[in-house]
Amino acid sequence: MNDIKKWIAEANKIVIFTGAGISTESGIPDFRSPGGIWTKMQPIMFQDFLSSEASQIESWKRKFVIDKDMKVAKPNIGHIAIAKLYSKNKISYILTQNIDNLHHDSGIPDNKIIELHGNSTYAKCLNCNKRYELNYIKEFLEKKDNNYSTAPKCIECNGIIKSATISFGQPMPIKEMQIAEKASIECDLFIAIGSSLKVYPAAGLPILAKKNGAKLIIINREATELDSISDKVLNKEIGVTLDKLFY
Repeated sequence: MNDIKKWIAEANKIVIFTGAGISTESGIPDFRSPGGIWTKMQPIMFQDFLSSEASQIESWKRKFVIDKDMKVAKPNIGHIAIAKLYSKNKISYILTQNIDNLHHDSGIPDNKIIELHGNSTYAKCLNCNKRYELNYIKEFLEKKDNNYSTAPKCIECNGIIKSATISFGQPMPIKEMQIAEKASIECDLFIAIGSSLKVYPAAGLPILAKKNGAKLIIINREATELDSISDKVLNKEIGVTLDKLFY
């Protein structure tokens, strides 16, 4: 812990990389873990979503069930600790695999949060990128003359509307990945938090940082596949650990 505190004090361009583990302490399930939603039902692939209105409707049904946890979730002690460290002008970017908006809610500016897997709190047209609020989608699907029989279409171009998240089989966002890669190359300290570091290409970012001279710290409850290349590994509860490290 003392070594890590020293590295944080000396660093000027820290990249924070977060996965589902930081948000489970806010009550949001880790969908990929044993017992998670993706172990109970087959994920809807992006190509199936595009080609099948039935898949679009099923996707929206699932989303509104999952959203019950996300709607009540608040930033926890770990999110707050990261926001405190950001306020000290130490962090260049937060790179996150999470779609829950909790880094935004903790007070970090939007332009410093790179959402590698999108954001679940709104939807957008896949054709023209027009933004839609989720209440609009839910009201459309639950109308008496619809009742989940017709998927919503864009009022501007009649394109398919989808949650603003990256689905299985969907390409990663180009702009966000470019910013994340540049930040990883330029950082002097890369801290991976609450991620199994199994999902690529996002999991390649700590490797990129390490190859370009940054120190790599991994904080996770369980071992990860990149522990062997890390300078320090802490297998501890995330919130209290970040609170001790960043204050």
